[in-house]
Amino acid sequence: MLSPNLRLFHSSARGLSSVSKRAFSIDAKQFPANKQRFIPKSGKYPQGFLAGGSHCGIKKNGKGDIAALLSDRPTTASAVFTTNQFCAAPVTYDRSVLNGAREAGQQRVRGVIVNSGCANAVTGAQGMADARAMAKAGQLLVQKIDGKDQQCETLVMSTGVIGQQLPMDKILKGVPQIEMGATHEQWMRAAIAHMTTDTFPKLLSRKVELSEGQEIRMAGITKGAGMIHPNMATLLGTVCTDAAITQPLLDKALAYAVARSFNAISIDGDMSTNDTIAVLANGAAGTKLIDQESSEYLKFRSELTSFMAELASLVVRDGEGATKFITVEVAGARSFADAKQVASTIATSSLVKTAFYGQDANWGRILCAVGYAGVPLDTAKVCMAIHPGDGSEPLQLVRNGEPLLPVDEVRASEILKQEDMLVRVELGLGNEDARMYTCDLSHDYVSINADYRS
Repeated sequence: MLSPNLRLFHSSARGLSSVSKRAFSIDAKQFPANKQRFIPKSGKYPQGFLAGGSHCGIKKNGKGDIAALLSDRPTTASAVFTTNQFCAAPVTYDRSVLNGAREAGQQRVRGVIVNSGCANAVTGAQGMADARAMAKAGQLLVQKIDGKDQQCETLVMSTGVIGQQLPMDKILKGVPQIEMGATHEQWMRAAIAHMTTDTFPKLLSRKVELSEGQEIRMAGITKGAGMIHPNMATLLGTVCTDAAITQPLLDKALAYAVARSFNAISIDGDMSTNDTIAVLANGAAGTKLIDQESSEYLKFRSELTSFMAELASLVVRDGEGATKFITVEVAGARSFADAKQVASTIATSSLVKTAFYGQDANWGRILCAVGYAGVPLDTAKVCMAIHPGDGSEPLQLVRNGEPLLPVDEVRASEILKQEDMLVRVELGLGNEDARMYTCDLSHDYVSINADYRS
């Protein structure tokens, strides 16, 4: 449990005054009415973690732009990063921190500092110096909370406009003034401070029983609404858990989970320079250490995957200009890789996505994407159906490679008017399956991105 003096932290009496001026609303009513059902009103947060968010002046509109997630003890930390070769300075810095911890066999990371409004990408040597300075500010915040000077590391993440230098004077003043706490309100402040073009904060928490008497908690924050495409896309995310797990197994579990969650979503096919998904495990739950591929490890991996898939789905639901949430499920493949390749090809097809926006049951576009996905098929075995989000009867469109004509256009219209739907393709070649999560492509997507810097 958190010690009493760590339940709520202010940097100083003087800092309290500054914090009040930097506060911003966390009222869910400020966000679109159709998104409010995705915003939690309470949470089950992992022991030993503090969260907070503030406005330091990066954004001109007074909204949250600096956040921190900190552990009261060193964590086992793992992360996956963008594969974009123009990776941002925070990505390069975080890789070096995590690789150094692995090589030393030590738990060094105490948390993560996040800014929104400026990506610190394509910023040269100054960008790297700023990333280090931002991390140092996080380390000083940890030491102030601890009440003692000891060596530690914090990761850094940045999101926003590419090619601009961070306003470090504002960040270095802002980090010490973040009000840290373990309450739902503090976690929500941190989530809101991650947002850029997001229309709602993305926060999720869960209680999990690994085995009888072995209960842990997970909490995650992510952001992203555009430039979303594997491997990875414009999103930041951190999952905090009070489970105890070794570095190799956390790395392995994260790789498995990301392949089925954050690397299984696509909005627009663009890959960002900044993407980072990190997991911090501090062991504060007091459960036994997961140090081998036991049933408890498999349960942890399964729960982490499910948790991250739900967290990632919030990104798709907030896709820039999106009106539909579409799950693409491919079953009966020879391998997971084949299933995911077909699902990804469907999910990233602009013709498929615009058809869903237009509520057009153009099954030919879906079948076309299956055919050019690069996976060997027996076309005479392919089946396809669209399942509505309300759980009612699906519409079968293709069976054994042949269309079921005439298409029931009335039923198709009923399904395509819904916000949620699932496209299921059965290949009939094996037992492996995969899912991708995507959205439609609308007029508003163009408008949002045409005006992004204005």
